[in-house]
Amino acid sequence: MMATQTVPERPDLSGQDAITVRFAGDSGDGMQLTGGQFTLSTALAGNDLATFPDFPAEIRAPQGTLFGVSAFQINFGSREIDTAGDAPDVLVAMNPAALKVNLAALKTGGLVIIDTGEFTKRNLEKAKYDSNPLEDGSLAKWDVLAFDISALTIEAVKEFGLGNKDALRSKNMWTLGLALWMFDRDRQPLIDWLNAKFAKKPDIAAANIAALNAGHAYGETAELSGPLKQVSMPPVESAPGLYRTITGAEAVSLGLVAGAQLAELKVFFGGYPITPASAILHHLARLKEFGVITFQAEDEIAAICAAIGASYAGQLGITSSSGPGIALKGEAMGLAIMVELPLVIVNSQRGGPSTGLPTKTEQSDLYQAVYGRNGDAPMPVIAACSPGDAFEVAIEACRMATQYMTPVMLLTDGYIANAAEPWMVPDPESFTPFPAKFMDSLPDGETFLPYERDAKGARPWVKPGTPGLTHRVGGIEKHELTGNIDYSPDNHQAMTEARMNKVHGMMVPDQGVALGEATGDLAVVGWGSTFGPIHQAVRRAIRDGRKVSHIHVRHICPLPANLGELLAGFDHVLVPEMNTGQFKTVLRDQLLIDCESLTKTSGQPFAISELEDAIGVYFDGISGNEGGQVDVNDEQLPSPEGGEE
Repeated sequence: MMATQTVPERPDLSGQDAITVRFAGDSGDGMQLTGGQFTLSTALAGNDLATFPDFPAEIRAPQGTLFGVSAFQINFGSREIDTAGDAPDVLVAMNPAALKVNLAALKTGGLVIIDTGEFTKRNLEKAKYDSNPLEDGSLAKWDVLAFDISALTIEAVKEFGLGNKDALRSKNMWTLGLALWMFDRDRQPLIDWLNAKFAKKPDIAAANIAALNAGHAYGETAELSGPLKQVSMPPVESAPGLYRTITGAEAVSLGLVAGAQLAELKVFFGGYPITPASAILHHLARLKEFGVITFQAEDEIAAICAAIGASYAGQLGITSSSGPGIALKGEAMGLAIMVELPLVIVNSQRGGPSTGLPTKTEQSDLYQAVYGRNGDAPMPVIAACSPGDAFEVAIEACRMATQYMTPVMLLTDGYIANAAEPWMVPDPESFTPFPAKFMDSLPDGETFLPYERDAKGARPWVKPGTPGLTHRVGGIEKHELTGNIDYSPDNHQAMTEARMNKVHGMMVPDQGVALGEATGDLAVVGWGSTFGPIHQAVRRAIRDGRKVSHIHVRHICPLPANLGELLAGFDHVLVPEMNTGQFKTVLRDQLLIDCESLTKTSGQPFAISELEDAIGVYFDGISGNEGGQVDVNDEQLPSPEGGEE
């Protein structure tokens, strides 16, 4: 006798205060554009949101294949949102490959919208399906809305005389129109955007608008009993002010310009294209009115050396890359440390090593940032925790670089760089200026000593050509005062210690507690983009009566002076990271704190459920972690059943 499959109860999206939607399709289906425009409409509706673009590294993978799937996830709601959500409530799958890659993430009872026009025998074979999932019952535990979006799009734009291939390029707009109806979004901003984008091609604009309107009308008028219902999400309560959506790459770029303005310097950016750091070069190139000079060099080494030259000339030198490019810049970073010039180095981390996972996120360059140069080459390292936070962290990097005459590394990652969130544009008057000081003369009778240090350990900054202040710069060890070449043992000892003391003696803010009490049973310590899932997991644990706190570290090197004392107030310390435990090593090295790691190296950010599980393991007294490290890639964690709290 055949067992009867139980169909789960269908959740009512209208009863939720947050919803997660994932758009997925082929790389050529325009899923990133669809997600981006849905994000815009969501922001205009006043909802809080967080996004996660997820796309392949290939420029154009073979159409319909599993490794060519591109997806865009957005979590939005009428309350504070910190992550892009664990499990989608709604999955839009534009072809069989998109369905196969993303279906496992959809929460039980969730809605999957499928374009049946793409479920041809050939496409099913490309997606490695043995049978058609629309017919074999494998989708029984989800709500399924399957119809021929391709045919409906062709019908919607036929008046414009487009061939099928060109007509199907508007399929993402048809799908977006349906999504706008489903979540009660205004179409007009999208129509205005299409008219502006295709101002020189009005027929293309009109076809896309027709497809958008047709998808919206389908939701309004079709006889769709059951799974498809319109959901209205009230706006979130938020402080009054001017808001915009911002990605991490945009925020870093604006923050670097703001930091230079606060230092009263012009920006010189030397870069070389690399995923996901290239967006910073693109954004800065559009900010010339703020005195920004951008230079796309022939390679990574030339990019950083040009930036060092700009700092020598009296501008704020900035360079950017991802892990492989940062490795190439290593010798020049040592040069910047040796000559003691301000320089900001942005590392948008991605999965490694080598070429690794160019479009996936990871936090595995921390060792490289803190330790990864030849010789004793100390460098301040700070990390942004969200797209919006990247703005303030970039300003802080500029302050540290110019006030202490040192290169500074700013860490983001692929998730922060590409993700978007609402950001309240800050009041420029709220930032304290830190004008850079140049030495331009000497009192009569004094001798110029280019490496004489102030109370912070910083040497004077002198523009080349300043009368009477000629001095030598270079990578060879120099006298601790005069800057002349000096190989003597005592001098090298003194200079090594001076460079080290300058970095480790920096004044950085004391470490606070992001959520919870300053003492307790468990501290969950994070850095970088793990902020959102840690915060929500700890919030839920506190709600359940557990004595757990969230501590998130911005200054990696030097660490805040009070961090050791703060962590000593907890019985246990758990450090979740998207690497194999690098920050845990730094904490043990610098503070002699006994930490346990929770590691993940899948190229995907942590889910809230993974962190909830790890916290629960501690409080439930479950052992089995004798090595002090848990790898969630190997853990048989329960599938997430809900979105973000």
